[in-house]
Amino acid sequence: MLTPFSQQNPYPSQRSATYARHGMVAASQPLASQVGRDILAQGGNAVDAAIATAAVLSVVEPTGCGIGGDAFALVWIASNDAGEGKLHGLNASGTAPATLTREAVIEAGHTGMPLYGWTPVTVPGIPAAWAELSRRFGRLDFTTLLAPAIRLAREGFPVSPVISLLWQRAEATFQRHFSEASTQAWFDTFTPQGQAPRPGEMFRCQAQARTLEALAETQCESFYRGELAEKIDAFSRRTGGYLRKEDLASYQTEWVAPISVNYRGYDVWEIPPNGQGIVALMALRILEGFEFDGRDDPRALHRQLEAMKLAFIDGQTHVAQTEHMVHSVESLLGEDYARTRRALIDDTALDPTPGQPHGGGTVYLATADAEGNMVSFIQSNYHGFGSGVVVPDTGIAMQNRGHGFSLDPGHANVLAPGKKTFHTIIPGFLTRDGVGLGPFGVMGGFMQPQGHVQVVMNLVDFGLNPQAALDAPRWQWLGGRRIGLEHAFPAHLARAMAQRGHRIEIAHDSTGYGRGQIIIRDPQSGIYCGGTEPRTDASIAVL
Repeated sequence: MLTPFSQQNPYPSQRSATYARHGMVAASQPLASQVGRDILAQGGNAVDAAIATAAVLSVVEPTGCGIGGDAFALVWIASNDAGEGKLHGLNASGTAPATLTREAVIEAGHTGMPLYGWTPVTVPGIPAAWAELSRRFGRLDFTTLLAPAIRLAREGFPVSPVISLLWQRAEATFQRHFSEASTQAWFDTFTPQGQAPRPGEMFRCQAQARTLEALAETQCESFYRGELAEKIDAFSRRTGGYLRKEDLASYQTEWVAPISVNYRGYDVWEIPPNGQGIVALMALRILEGFEFDGRDDPRALHRQLEAMKLAFIDGQTHVAQTEHMVHSVESLLGEDYARTRRALIDDTALDPTPGQPHGGGTVYLATADAEGNMVSFIQSNYHGFGSGVVVPDTGIAMQNRGHGFSLDPGHANVLAPGKKTFHTIIPGFLTRDGVGLGPFGVMGGFMQPQGHVQVVMNLVDFGLNPQAALDAPRWQWLGGRRIGLEHAFPAHLARAMAQRGHRIEIAHDSTGYGRGQIIIRDPQSGIYCGGTEPRTDASIAVL
């Protein structure tokens, strides 16, 4: 039973669940959530707050997102005080450039898609997402929404602790791997003092402020068909990139119908492929056939792990841009297929193999307003700062999302010009009987669907409130029989999993175990209950 207002919180936390009536913004950085709250106070709605928060996160959390990344959104627009309404899905993931072919990558000496440099750079979708959300559902002027991000980029901000740590790790990585001209601008932009900023140290980026001003003035047209597009094109040509202004000019976001499964009476919603949200839904489909005695039951944990493995291996094998998938979304989520996968689960750890159904670095935020509108929004550069390519004098770090493409000509996700790759970032949303309950998400690469499954089960199966659902120690499938457990996981569960054949790895660093936000609305009172991630510098701001 979903009990978001429960006082039960059996896990150590420095936070309590947060309550509000007139609005709530949950984000991974305090400055961002505060800006979202201020937008609500100015008369903006949840969509306005999401855009402004996302823009600020591109400034204050460049380790996970930026202007050169991709985005997805689930937008609940309420139609009455009871919480009824409609859920809209926005896919703002980018396409491979027209000149980026499988043959070109192989001729360049690669046996797989590289992680850094120009080759994995796809068309960024974040600016288009901001503009499209504002055009369709926003209430305030677009320049108002980007003004706080512009101010923070120009005047600077004190870097928060977890972001500083991730920044330092990125600096060390880029120092080891990069020497070409296309990545020198990263050091000029993000280590202007010769090193990554330390916690509490001020950081400012005048170039990013100017870029955000151009986006605000043109409602992001400059990025795709203006001066910024010309700068990106010129730098790509000069440094051996594939991206061209024609790729930018032809890009469009897509409004998509969200997909869902009903899990114990609650509809769990995700963006359809090319996103990996379907992986979470496949796992929940399998798990719904079991009964659970609680989080501390070894059999419950074992079944979660096994269901996640089976769903993940299917996602990695079958999921791509929808029109390139051999097996349909409906077949992958069908009860018949879930039953065959569920039947594979016994008391011994599986080394999973794909099934054959009949004819897959980030920031996440959640917003809600007084009218019952709610937004689940996620944006990402993919790996940390992305490709390492920064367009000089713009502050634009280009994503490396193209790393997700396969070079296997027989794979559904094989690289092709104009194609979208299997995408890791996924926003989630919960409804029941046509009533919007709220947005949730857990950022962090391939941890994301695993985090979604754990959060949903914590809320629905185990009765935890949103904060406790995020505080709870997490597990992570690492491949084969390898399972990662956070160090706070109960020892008896770790021992029980090892006895079942799982290869247990205890993680003492939680940065790889996802960072989430949850907002749940009580349909009767209209009160919001929110939880925010203890594994990062997150906060909730309310009206």
